[in-house]
Amino acid sequence: MPVSGNTAQITSRQRNCARFSRDYELLGSIPMRNLERTVLGCDYGATSWTTRHEATHIAELLGLDARMRLLDVGAGAGWPGLYLAQLTGCDVVLTDLPLVGLERARERATQDGLPERCTVVVADSAALPFADASFDAISHSDVLCCMPAKLAMLQECRRVARPGNRMVFSVIAPAASLSESERQRALASGPEYVDVPEGYAALLEQSGWRLLTCVDVTNEFQQSMQTSVECMHTDSKSVIDVLGANEFTERVARRQTTIAAIARGMLKREIFVAA
Repeated sequence: MPVSGNTAQITSRQRNCARFSRDYELLGSIPMRNLERTVLGCDYGATSWTTRHEATHIAELLGLDARMRLLDVGAGAGWPGLYLAQLTGCDVVLTDLPLVGLERARERATQDGLPERCTVVVADSAALPFADASFDAISHSDVLCCMPAKLAMLQECRRVARPGNRMVFSVIAPAASLSESERQRALASGPEYVDVPEGYAALLEQSGWRLLTCVDVTNEFQQSMQTSVECMHTDSKSVIDVLGANEFTERVARRQTTIAAIARGMLKREIFVAA
């Protein structure tokens, strides 16, 4: 029996939710936190590739200050949304589906002295439970490239954004002008829903956003992945104790495949700024 598009998306969403829930449990361990500090410069239990330097730049691109209310979509355990709130004094609402990540985010908000300025909400990014024009700024880090319903998510972000305000997000995507064989290798080397045939500029236009600029951070992404693989090998015993030998091998191999695709110009990572 064929599976409908909606049913397939729901099944995929449930699978991703379970996978990320487990990731948040693993990322809370000491070896994984140490790895995160070395690679990204943070220790929140991040599932994106946003570095501390990049997060600081995102705050500048959004023009965040203490008068603003930020929505961080797909926020997981709170990176970088909580850091942005701590850095700029803004209020932040963190949304995601895995409850485990948001519980960790709430704990971290208390630890960082942010409980009064942080709200966590279990929510599907393609159906946000907020009124129109509720937020002064929106961010999401490597979320769209893991989402099947990309256009719906951007439309929802547009709906809840106040007129004239900005959205900043990072994505991993196939490079332009690839041969069909190269494109297939790029798709196999990136996140599950990395394919975006129309391109993100077109998706932004379709969803009512105006693209302001796009910053290529592929080199930084490649360096972070290389550092991650090196550190996993250096501290392999501790990391294997957390992940298990099979998953350790799978994760290292996956990252090496992605690094190879980047080196061949097949995959890129970019930060988009839209208004």
